[in-house]
Amino acid sequence: MSDYSYDPLSLKKHGKSFYWASFFLPNKSKDAASKLYGICRYFDDLADETSNDQSEKLNYEFEQICNNAEHPINQFFKNNNIPIAILGDLIQGLIRDQKLVRIQSEKDLVEYSYQVAGTVGLMMQPLILVKNKEANKHAVDLGIAMQLTNIARDIYEDAIMNRVYLPKAWLGDTSIEQLKSSLPEIQPQMSEILRKLINLSEIYYQNGFSGMKYIPLKTRLAIFFAAKIYRAIGIKIKNNNYSYSKKRVYLNQFNKLWVTITSLPEFILLKIVPRSYTPIRESFQNENL
Repeated sequence: MSDYSYDPLSLKKHGKSFYWASFFLPNKSKDAASKLYGICRYFDDLADETSNDQSEKLNYEFEQICNNAEHPINQFFKNNNIPIAILGDLIQGLIRDQKLVRIQSEKDLVEYSYQVAGTVGLMMQPLILVKNKEANKHAVDLGIAMQLTNIARDIYEDAIMNRVYLPKAWLGDTSIEQLKSSLPEIQPQMSEILRKLINLSEIYYQNGFSGMKYIPLKTRLAIFFAAKIYRAIGIKIKNNNYSYSKKRVYLNQFNKLWVTITSLPEFILLKIVPRSYTPIRESFQNENL
């Protein structure tokens, strides 16, 4: 048996935007979403446990869980009808972080974003009572959009950890040392990169919003608010003229409340105003299990 144990306060302590949105979930879905967050957090902490490569440990832990029907993580996935192979995809994303992180292309960026965030969208589907498999691509794209926002927000902090999630084709000759120093001479190029990231995330957000119709009304509001709050971080970066800085962009409680209130009219119109899905990526292997 692994060292995993469920911490009911994990979402409150570490997932502030999701915790805010969780108040709009019915209790059963909220408890299940909190447990899923705790599982993902457990593997995330395992990946960052030491500065050494944790790839073997992550693979071993996942294998032990899959082979032990009594393991609480295995039971959680079975009880909620979530294919555990999707968790395996997330772990592969965490394993990518164990190596020298250098993203080569936009396709690699999207694949990584699927692994560490699109998978969470897929795993959430049964917990928020989604039945239609057509919703899967929208859930994946919403997760990818949120991860792109994370990457845009955390470029400097990631560089300090020797991780670069920006496609090499976008960076050109800009080095990680320059990213760490936030030098004025790289501002024009970094502003353009941030613009590309935010614009790309917008396409994925719109694909995510176009699938809200598949989410039952009683759980839809929470997912909608979570997406709008995350998207607002990207909007804030845009409103800051895509400025690259050591200072992390975030939303305070007032900002979140404002986004929540001002988003209500759009939520009411979700089923009235049609939104189309823009095919922008290839399907992933475990996307439609």
